[in-house]
Amino acid sequence: MDNESANRPLLSSLPNHPQQRKRRFRRCKTAPSTDIFSNLDKKNTSYLNSNSFFKGLHPNFRLVALFLALYLFIGSTCFYLVRNQITGKKTNGILDSLYFCVVTMTTVGYGDLVPDSVASKLLACMFVFSGMAIVSLFLSNAADYLVEKQEVLLIKALSQRNNSGEHQMGKEIEADRVKYKFLVATGALVMLIIVGTLILSMVEKLSIVDAFYCVCATITTLGYGDKSFSTTGGRVFAIFWILISTICVAQFFLYLAEMHAEHRQRVLVNWVLTRKLTFVDLEAADLDDDDVVSSAEFVIYKLKEMGKINQEDVALVMDEFENLDFDQSGAISKSDLILAQSSQE
Repeated sequence: MDNESANRPLLSSLPNHPQQRKRRFRRCKTAPSTDIFSNLDKKNTSYLNSNSFFKGLHPNFRLVALFLALYLFIGSTCFYLVRNQITGKKTNGILDSLYFCVVTMTTVGYGDLVPDSVASKLLACMFVFSGMAIVSLFLSNAADYLVEKQEVLLIKALSQRNNSGEHQMGKEIEADRVKYKFLVATGALVMLIIVGTLILSMVEKLSIVDAFYCVCATITTLGYGDKSFSTTGGRVFAIFWILISTICVAQFFLYLAEMHAEHRQRVLVNWVLTRKLTFVDLEAADLDDDDVVSSAEFVIYKLKEMGKINQEDVALVMDEFENLDFDQSGAISKSDLILAQSSQE
């Protein structure tokens, strides 16, 4: 064996050898890797890792319940105190106050209960804004969590049905994550529409068409007011159903828009990766003007074309690199890192 062949394994093990740099670059990630599967059943093999995308979507339900209960308690109390200044179809003072509070918070506004004094109108103005803030900041997260819980069950069922490996199934779920959310939100919305229509038909004695019409006017927060919940039983149901259904509709359209945007992004990525490169592309990708495009420069150029990053992002990262490259050698070593950190102290 000649000296060159004998030294090849040694050279390839050096940190700055081209083969080693290429291998390390291909393994490079922008963040620590996470597995998509964590423990769904403690007795069985784990399906979803605790660091998966499900974890970050779990809201603090104690905080959600606290803000919601506080809002409903204060709002109901205030509207109960001015109940004689609110006109319309009334059933029970406390129930009507809570019902009016929910209708105001969700901006449904049927018109079956209407403020009829300066004090009640000012209270309604104040609680509609604070209620919308609570819905947008907290309750949407709660609905997102419920969708995620259903998504976990859907993923588990698909995994068992397809008998695919955890890694392969994880990649498929990650790729179609928004689609699964949209399907679950669609199913929940259809169920809420059916339940609302049946309750309005049976409790409020509306025809199926009028009940469905009232449901659509409610969940979209149109609230025409010609059809609404006017009985005691109907308003008890409405307090919970209106909250859940209006949030579910918001999530449905959010996922629909997100799915459309993701589809457009995938089309763009596919176009970027399949189109033929030109000399103009090579010139644009050559960041250091040495007439050669390295793998790093090629990746950056493609990411910019896909819209994943922009020139400002690259400039910020390069500024940080130059600050850490203390000896200006074009590479960051441990000594550079130590010197750069010590100079900042």
